[in-house]
Amino acid sequence: MTDKSKAIRTEGLTKFYGSFQALHSVDLTVERGEIFGFLGPNGAGKTTTIRCLLDLIHRDGGEMEVLGIDPRLDPVAVKRLTGYMPGELHLDQSMTPETLLHYFNNLRGRAADWAQVRSLADRLDLALKQPIRNLSHGNKQKVGIVQALMHKPELIIMDEPTQGLDPLMAHEVLRLLREAQAAGSTVFFSSHIMSEVESVAQRVGIIRGGRMVEVADPKTLGTRSLNRVHIRFQKPVDISSLAKVKGVTVLSHENGNGVRLQVEGEVDELIKALANFPVRDFETERPSLEEAFLAFYDDSAK
Repeated sequence: MTDKSKAIRTEGLTKFYGSFQALHSVDLTVERGEIFGFLGPNGAGKTTTIRCLLDLIHRDGGEMEVLGIDPRLDPVAVKRLTGYMPGELHLDQSMTPETLLHYFNNLRGRAADWAQVRSLADRLDLALKQPIRNLSHGNKQKVGIVQALMHKPELIIMDEPTQGLDPLMAHEVLRLLREAQAAGSTVFFSSHIMSEVESVAQRVGIIRGGRMVEVADPKTLGTRSLNRVHIRFQKPVDISSLAKVKGVTVLSHENGNGVRLQVEGEVDELIKALANFPVRDFETERPSLEEAFLAFYDDSAK
């Protein structure tokens, strides 16, 4: 299956925790040089997938490659080429960020230029000489971000990177990810914050219950899944037939002169149904990625 042109490739990835199946034949491809957002609620399988990618836990089935390398066969090589920010960050409380980052840099053969470390710390407003035990949760999160980015890895994998950060600092982290991509890195990050993923990702993968639900462009995902439509009529009409169109839900009715609808899927059937109505105005609204995301889960749960 070796394909060095892909940053990440999994086929039939399966993982059990005892009798509980956490991943069900997950197929996933991440192109080199893209920012890929990985979405899912708690327990969906995001962190399990990431840990399998780095061989922090062993998969039970399927095939997998990271930068053309099977992480089970050569986990050291994968870790050397990757910058990883875990969702649950455990740091030595007795160390300072500076000491810890020097330690990580030594492990990586001093691959990072220390000027890059200082630049990242400055941009994230991270004090390098305070003991980690005295840092807030957000500042500890920044330490994890710096260690993942400081050696300019080929692949950046981050699990909920902006968790615990204020909005301005979260925005700066997303800017750093865009800059890393522009410099040639591939970025794979999980998040539950839809607006973050929508703002930076070229593609988004949605996982639910250990199964991939969809992989798509985040801008087309919402449009394809869900639309809101506001229709105004030239005169009062009976809209009962519109409510029967597949995928249509009536949100509000304006005394026969207008109606607000939600349409799941294509709007073609609705357009055809409106042919017999005296339509004065027709407006559509693209939903947020979060609304599309929730629509996928609602559909999957039916």
